[in-house]
Amino acid sequence: MSATAATPSDLDIARAATLRPIEEIAACAGIPAEALELYGRYKAKVDVGRLPSAAGQGKVVLVSAMSPTAAGEGKSTLTVGLADSLARAGKRTMVAIREPSLGPVLGMKGGATGGGRSQVLPMDDINLHFTGDFHAITSANNALCALIDNHIFQGNELGIDPRRITFRRVMDMNDRSLREIVVGLGGPAQGIPRQDGFDITVASEVMAVFCLASSASDLTERLGRITFGYTYDRKPLTVADLGAQGVMAMLLKDAIKPNLVQTLAGTPALVHGGPFANIAHGCNSVIATTTARRLSDIVVTEAGFGADLGAEKFVDIKARCADVAPSAVVLVATVRALKLHGGVPADRLGERDVAALERGTANLARHIATVRKLGLDPVIAVNRFATDTADELDALLAWCATTGVRAAVADVWARGGGGDGGDDLARNVLAALDEPATCAPLYSLELPLEDKIRTIVREVYGGTDVEFSDSARKQLAQIRENGWEMLPVCMAKTQYSFSDDATLLGAPQGFTVHVRELRPRTGAGFIVAVTGSLMTMPGLPKHPGALRMGLDEDGRPVGLF
Repeated sequence: MSATAATPSDLDIARAATLRPIEEIAACAGIPAEALELYGRYKAKVDVGRLPSAAGQGKVVLVSAMSPTAAGEGKSTLTVGLADSLARAGKRTMVAIREPSLGPVLGMKGGATGGGRSQVLPMDDINLHFTGDFHAITSANNALCALIDNHIFQGNELGIDPRRITFRRVMDMNDRSLREIVVGLGGPAQGIPRQDGFDITVASEVMAVFCLASSASDLTERLGRITFGYTYDRKPLTVADLGAQGVMAMLLKDAIKPNLVQTLAGTPALVHGGPFANIAHGCNSVIATTTARRLSDIVVTEAGFGADLGAEKFVDIKARCADVAPSAVVLVATVRALKLHGGVPADRLGERDVAALERGTANLARHIATVRKLGLDPVIAVNRFATDTADELDALLAWCATTGVRAAVADVWARGGGGDGGDDLARNVLAALDEPATCAPLYSLELPLEDKIRTIVREVYGGTDVEFSDSARKQLAQIRENGWEMLPVCMAKTQYSFSDDATLLGAPQGFTVHVRELRPRTGAGFIVAVTGSLMTMPGLPKHPGALRMGLDEDGRPVGLF
């Protein structure tokens, strides 16, 4: 649900909350004082090396969703509300979610810490600079870029081909003007001119490495394996060849420690890392998720966007390298989004239309099928909005029953998981957790890379085939030659459609996905397949949210959703 003129905003609700000192939240989670590094009264880093050696293995509940729409699905809100509801049911629960990126916060989203009475707090700090993790990742990324260009300028002992440097600079902002640039202009003293460009920080391979590393030593090793470019005779060059992995790890020494905060209801939350699911692998850090497993009976975590992107990558990438396979999956759906996928214009979603809702269930059905192919029966969480009518909600629940999945209406925005807004959903999730779970990857790593991509397109997206550009074909041959074909695939695709065309809503069939580029991410351990017109440096919208933001007379942020 979203705030209206008659209801308080998320920021209003957050400001009215009484936060507990972070030491109390840590104590409730079993985190000793010596493991805390305080960032003010309500935030702390957790030194996982100082946690008690005796550790449990909490079950993972993965929250995903149907294909997102401009109507909003509230996946983060449901994630937080569900965790609060499970805690309310007497279960030792923790949240493990991603950190927001400034680009979307100042662009379209306005915030990414949940909403209403199901938020992680302090929301204004988390949505802005938080504990500086993204700045550290940006610095580590750009330090490597500076060292590469300096190496070339100082004689180029490694024989780096300036035309074949694949590692790009980053910044945590949407800025389309920086997608393609030229560096080194201004004469011989200014460096070697070459074409370069910027990605957004969440698309950096440093972010992916950061989120998949299991420890500081694993972080250093993974950084060293990053391929940043090629020699003149087209041999791959790694960060270890340049000797830059040590300084990059040093810049990340504090950031790698997960951040402890709290929900509005006082449930402990680890907010750490933040790759997008449409251009990266879409999951919070392995360190945060595994730490939450050690400290709780149930970990509620999320994967970005719909199950076609986030859930698939959680299982096929994250769970392959860490013991975090989900024991239950929750798919978030809304009446509004289903009606939009059923053909209702965005400006008429508040009108009752059961027929359009039923047409839109084709989108949800495909996401259900994806989760089942990963080995689990999902629980459908119907995120209630104020405009939903009783017969629309009844029709959706009846459809879920015919599909054979558990489903519940959740009103966690208005009533909170700490209240009774998510009680029905929590009961359904607990019932799912009581059943045996056998989650498994969608494809074998032994498959050729082309077949892995086709498997995802056919089995998850519902497409017919894949078309590779000429440059992607050359990159495919290079990947084979360099022995990288055994890596899993990270699809970079629009989140709004199963296809690579954002305008094809619902559940399209018979389409071809166009792969225009293949980017080896040898440190993270996957191959990014860039499809369609997707950009790894987004642009700002016509009316950025940033233009509505500022400070009040007390110096506090205003304008965050």
